[in-house]
Amino acid sequence: MADETAFNWRPTLKRRVLVAAALFVAWTMAIEARLVHLQVVQHEELSARAERQQSRTVTTPAKRGEILDRHGRVLAYSVDADSIYAVPTEVANAPAAAAALCGALDDCTPRERETLVERLSRQRAFVYVRRHVSPLEAGRVAALDLQGVGFMKENRRYYPKKELAAHVLGYVGVDNVGLSGLEASYDKTIRGQAGTLLVQTDARRRGFGREERKPTTGATLELTLDEQLQYIVERELAVAMREYRAEGGSVVVLDPHTGEILALANAPTFNPNAFTQSTGAMRRNRAVQDLYEPGSTFKLVTASAALEEGVIHPGDFIDVSAGSIRFGRRVINDMYRYGVLSFTDVMVKSSNVGAIRVGLNLGPERLGMYVSRFGFGRRSSPDFPGENPGIVWNPARLNDSAVASISMGYQVGVTPLQMATAVSAVANGGNLVVPRIVRAAIRDGVRTPVEPGVVRRVIEPGTAIELTRIMEAIVDRGTATRARVPGYTVAGKTGTAEKLINGRYSKTDHDASFVGFIPSVDPVLAIIVRIDTPRGQGRNTGGVTAAPVFSRIAEASMRHLGVPPNVRAEPPVVVARRSSSPVTTASAAMDTPSIVTVPPAQGVAPTLPDLRGLSARDAARTLARLGLVARLEGSGVVVRQTPAAGMPLEAGGVCTLVLARTPPPLPPSAEGGPQ
Repeated sequence: MADETAFNWRPTLKRRVLVAAALFVAWTMAIEARLVHLQVVQHEELSARAERQQSRTVTTPAKRGEILDRHGRVLAYSVDADSIYAVPTEVANAPAAAAALCGALDDCTPRERETLVERLSRQRAFVYVRRHVSPLEAGRVAALDLQGVGFMKENRRYYPKKELAAHVLGYVGVDNVGLSGLEASYDKTIRGQAGTLLVQTDARRRGFGREERKPTTGATLELTLDEQLQYIVERELAVAMREYRAEGGSVVVLDPHTGEILALANAPTFNPNAFTQSTGAMRRNRAVQDLYEPGSTFKLVTASAALEEGVIHPGDFIDVSAGSIRFGRRVINDMYRYGVLSFTDVMVKSSNVGAIRVGLNLGPERLGMYVSRFGFGRRSSPDFPGENPGIVWNPARLNDSAVASISMGYQVGVTPLQMATAVSAVANGGNLVVPRIVRAAIRDGVRTPVEPGVVRRVIEPGTAIELTRIMEAIVDRGTATRARVPGYTVAGKTGTAEKLINGRYSKTDHDASFVGFIPSVDPVLAIIVRIDTPRGQGRNTGGVTAAPVFSRIAEASMRHLGVPPNVRAEPPVVVARRSSSPVTTASAAMDTPSIVTVPPAQGVAPTLPDLRGLSARDAARTLARLGLVARLEGSGVVVRQTPAAGMPLEAGGVCTLVLARTPPPLPPSAEGGPQ
């Protein structure tokens, strides 16, 4: 009976074992499922998260190439600078670390301190504390010996001449990327190839770095700029800004034959080493970005078109005695009533009425064609991607009033660089050149030069000669007498334009400019000076403000370049040896040289060469070398000269050259061959 009533524990145990086994199997399956989910389904996501937590690849900027002037003088280079970084996962107390770092750094503001606390509190493997610190700051931070704070070397751009050529060079940001000027437009060339730095964190959250790829240095740029000419230009522009209390100004100096920009300056300027402390107006490259109405300097385009098309000749007379010209209710006045003027004197006195009459005779189509041929309305240089193309109207939309405005330099927007390029075409005999600021790129010791470029022929050489003579007269006895340079002939044109303010032309604010080249025969430099809003009684015209600046720049530049005077030049100097006995090899080195000045022959007049068949420019150059003055009639090549070849002519005398498009047949020589 007792056996029957005894507890049967075996079934109970069996059930419990089964339940436990089922639970164990379910638990095991759950773990396996979780492992499969983590290691298979979420494998890529978790691996990437671990990678981000344990390591980070930091780009190390390459060292930028240097920027040199045309003589190899350094204008920009890179120096090593310390940048401070931190591994936030290693920083135990972010607020305390931020306070210590902020105390060691210069100019650390409360806002920067708050930002630093936020950075150090992130769960990341790398953050910057401050980049490009000074050696003193780096030393103070190193002395703190903070856990998780380290240093890395980066490149910092340095401009040793400070403001010199700032608008040309531009500046570079902390990420080693060019932000303005050539630093931006040639960034890919100068920057080089960046390297990589792997920053890793071990199991104890200790950070360490390993360089994976070294950065490579970028190419060096050799510019067309001449550092000394750039200094001269900036010095004289700064003086003019103070003297005339102007809002701004620009100067561009070109080699008219190659288009090389020898100097380009703007005012106000800035220091690219501390560009963040300057305003946008100070950093703007006005010479290539600012548009202005050129005023009377644009009459050179009108004159070129008229002379080239045969609409008028320098000696033709124009009646401007009315002193004004009317288009409906619009009246355009001259400054004075001049009477009847030759076309040369229309330009010399800068008569608006005379220029308008010539422009109307040209018509909108031909005038517009030459405006376009001189390069206005499009970018002139590939070195300035931010260049303003200007404003030029479609000739088909121009009425007589608009043609009148364009003829005297209104209703057209140009940049100083475009205007300097246009006058260079006159200086070099009629070719529109491409203005360039980069002369060559140097990489791994290999120099790749940039070849000069010619866009097109704008006018014929004979037209350029005629216009040059007119421009010489403007400087000699016209509105630009203050542009004269002692010892040199100068060709140029003044310009004064009322500024358009709120849709109306101001009577007080003007753009004053002068554009010209020196010497006028075989020019070395083409220079434009633009003064934006000069202040002072009687100081608002190009002849009063811009022309003297041109004169000072040109005179100093001629001395620097060693260009001999072409007006009343000094007698040549030669070196002779003093020796009373035959010179032997041993005694030759002991002879003392003496300086001997060779005076011109007294009483001997130069003999005229035969100039027939020469171009107007070549004939004029030949006469200039003899100290004679050329008077040109017609266009083309020389077909007749007065006095004739072989005749004596006193220095300073005048030789009249008759030009024609078809050269004359040359007479045979005594031997029957060509002479």
